Amino acid sequence: MVDAYKRSGVDVEAGYEGVRRIGSHVRSTHRPEVLGSLGGFGGMFDISRLGYDEPVLISGTDGVGTKLLIAQQLDKHDTIGIDAVAMCVNDILAQGAEPLFFLDYLALGKNDPARVEAVVSGIAAGCREAGCALIGGETAEMPDLYEEQEYDVAGFVTGAADKKALWQTAGRGDVLIGLASSGIHSNGFSLVRRITAEQGLQWDDPAPFAKDMSLGEALLTPTRIYKQALEGLLGNASIHAAAHITGGGLVENIPRMLGDYGADIDLSDVSRPRVFDWLQEAGGLSQEDMQGTFNLGIGFVLAVDRDHQKSVLKKLEENGEKPVVIGRVRNKSGLRITDGEDFS
Repeated sequence: MVDAYKRSGVDVEAGYEGVRRIGSHVRSTHRPEVLGSLGGFGGMFDISRLGYDEPVLISGTDGVGTKLLIAQQLDKHDTIGIDAVAMCVNDILAQGAEPLFFLDYLALGKNDPARVEAVVSGIAAGCREAGCALIGGETAEMPDLYEEQEYDVAGFVTGAADKKALWQTAGRGDVLIGLASSGIHSNGFSLVRRITAEQGLQWDDPAPFAKDMSLGEALLTPTRIYKQALEGLLGNASIHAAAHITGGGLVENIPRMLGDYGADIDLSDVSRPRVFDWLQEAGGLSQEDMQGTFNLGIGFVLAVDRDHQKSVLKKLEENGEKPVVIGRVRNKSGLRITDGEDFS
């Protein structure tokens, strides 16, 4: 039966080898609430040990998008798993949730145990950074859907918060505090790849915007995970809402936390990574294109009660951040993004 399956293109022995290889990576993410071990039919997590008064579970799922194509073409797979974790974890952090556990889904054309281990090592690294346990996943070999070198990776995360401490909607007059991105993160790569092709560049060419790095290596810089930046702030009642700046850039994501309000945004104090200047110039992109596609140096935004602005900024700085006040919530709906306006 196994030989027949192998002749159909599915190597279960390679799958077993992949599971053996990833065991140490999975164990490195262990939390005391995890029950059972790798290999069960379902991952188990004991939420009774968390100590919340009114626990609310918050879940998120996401993938990495066409950034995967760069990893595959470079045969570099050890960071893309960090992106998968980040895209999920940052979404639930925006609700004020503590990340608890993560599950991954890896679909491949051919089950190469070394490649599987590289991807999962990145997932485990992201989980360690986020403080969540990797409690299960699925590796699916599907030769009729994917070419041998192709794969897709996605994930699912669950976190928790006390009901009274959820971050939901900004308040009128709230100060908007931005946290730096590490670059493009994992959105807009269809446009990035198009601009790269139009410029006649290869992934191993020197990056036009970074020293001593190839273009592909620079573009594979992992998405930031904001759990450590927010240490000691989850559940803080002076933070009313947050936004993870993902697909749709600043224009689409900041309004998601504003409710019926609007906001004035000033980007003049934001340290904009050089990759965005290169993309805008090389692609002939307008400011509207940039603001509606990319994070422009701000990967996460907090809406904070103006009376507690200083204490939140201080805590972020203690956590190693360089937070920037980028705007204010106003009564009139809509988003206005300017450069140089005074919001003091």
